[in-house]
Amino acid sequence: MLDQEFERIGKRLFLEGLVGANFGNMSVRAEEGGFHITRTGAYLDTCEMPAFVPEKGDAPREASSEYRVHRAVYRETPHCAIVHAHPVHAVAASLDADIIRPADSEGGMLCPAIPVVTGSPGTNEIAENVAGALQAGHIVIVRGHGTFAAGRTLDEAYIYTSIAEYACRILFLSGRLRGVL
Repeated sequence: MLDQEFERIGKRLFLEGLVGANFGNMSVRAEEGGFHITRTGAYLDTCEMPAFVPEKGDAPREASSEYRVHRAVYRETPHCAIVHAHPVHAVAASLDADIIRPADSEGGMLCPAIPVVTGSPGTNEIAENVAGALQAGHIVIVRGHGTFAAGRTLDEAYIYTSIAEYACRILFLSGRLRGVL
């Protein structure tokens, strides 16, 4: 069942253009400790059983290379699901801003300030920065890399991913991208 849930959300991410090829990943906190995460190099829109990563110790080779971020978020926040995507407008907006302030009503209501953090993919630095930002919210953008959204469910994390991209697209289309950030 878990693999079908990952596939359902993965298809939504692809349809909305929030991920491309085999970029991005998702995870869900496990009841037995640790979490289930998409496999490295996996296409998010296909049904493939995620890898289990324990709370501590080595991660299996097949786990996504971003497992450190997911582990840090679960260790430092109450969130139960994470979606990491590469939405084009959000990534572009992150290049010139430390915080994104949506101008649209939905973005302003649900995530009035989207922090932008730094860190290279797969490193402890990105893990610490993303986990720190998600302690106080549901969405963060890693400069030049992508979004990490967290919530109670994969659906909720997906919604925050979509909201962030939509808000950044509105800023871009309105010509306010550099002025509002």
